[in-house]
Amino acid sequence: MRKKIVSVIGGRRCAGEVERLAQKLGKKLTKVVDILASGGLSGTMRAVCRGFKSGGGLTIGILPGYDKSCANPYVDIALPTGLGLARNVLVVKSADVVVALPGEAGTLSEIAYCLQFGIPVISLNSWDIDGVIKVKTVEEAVEKVKELLKRKSTAWDIEARKDLTKK
Repeated sequence: MRKKIVSVIGGRRCAGEVERLAQKLGKKLTKVVDILASGGLSGTMRAVCRGFKSGGGLTIGILPGYDKSCANPYVDIALPTGLGLARNVLVVKSADVVVALPGEAGTLSEIAYCLQFGIPVISLNSWDIDGVIKVKTVEEAVEKVKELLKRKSTAWDIEARKDLTKK
């Protein structure tokens, strides 16, 4: 059986509440997914990887450059792509479900890729966009990931995603 992967996206800079949120999310996600993927660098990526590792999970960092050593210390598998920001496509396409934390244009581009490719994306205090599943707490996000993974089959059911995004 294929391993379940969640990608967590968010700002390359975070502190305070967002950092705590990312670490808590990472730790709680270890209970529902096998692998966490991210952009592998700093900020939200580092914090969520740290949380996932603290829960015993396996992390993948999909890096924009060619140097594995640029990965944050909580990345188990560093994948240097040399693609720059274009690596954002790989971050979302590697996932069964994506969770977005607060971020800027890079996060927005990843959300857009999710919507284009029909990959379910959950916004935890991030962008409020049609088609994105909004939640307010880490617990809600983890429950929604669990629900989506249960409903997901080999071909993502677009109608189910539409039902879940209704406000």
